[in-house]
Amino acid sequence: MTLTLDTPHNRNALSTALVEELTAGLRDAGADRDVRAVVLTHTGGTFCAGADLTEAGGSFSSRTEQMLTLLRAILETPKPVIGRIDGHVRAGGMGLVGACDLVVAGPRSSFALTEARLGLAASIVSLTVVPRMTSRAASRYFLTTETFGAHEAEAIGLVTEAAADAGATVAELVAAIRPSSPQGLAASKRLTTAAMLEEFDRRGADLAEESARLFASDEAREGMMAFLQKRNPSWAAPAESSGAAVGKET
Repeated sequence: MTLTLDTPHNRNALSTALVEELTAGLRDAGADRDVRAVVLTHTGGTFCAGADLTEAGGSFSSRTEQMLTLLRAILETPKPVIGRIDGHVRAGGMGLVGACDLVVAGPRSSFALTEARLGLAASIVSLTVVPRMTSRAASRYFLTTETFGAHEAEAIGLVTEAAADAGATVAELVAAIRPSSPQGLAASKRLTTAAMLEEFDRRGADLAEESARLFASDEAREGMMAFLQKRNPSWAAPAESSGAAVGKET
């Protein structure tokens, strides 16, 4: 089964409607015995831009709970979920990538954890992204918000393969999966997702609360408004900061 993120007008941002429909699609795929794998892909030049910052409806708490439920749904779907990406992935979209069992990234793919620039943190997203990346890579990209490409994503473990033709590579993976039994696939997937799901149980509620608190903060409101208005936020630091020597001999 192929599930396609198809709201290019907002760069496939995680609106309430999109999250609900994707969660329902995963549920249907999991219940269909004829489905051996789920391919998660997108239209347009962006796989997913993260949270829909233009959406006014719903409380911050309910929106973070929605995201937590969606990521858990990907992990708990008893079929391999394969991400087929050939576009930009930002913020919450990174959580989807981390939750997928296999990910193939095409040459137009780019990745970034941009939350810190908006006065936020990748709180819920960290549950699926941090386990996929090396420790040093997580520290770098969570803190610097730098953008990196498909080959770097492969090198640090975020994606399975950087491919010149993402569609062809995904087709090969699906062909390799197809002969396996539903029971065998479900049991095998549980072995690989157990540790992440334990973290969901242990820390998910606290991270959802933290995410909602950050979204409702004055700094985040200013950061999101500045982003939508294409200006620097009021709290932006100067390009260069002063420094002082420490440990100097006297």
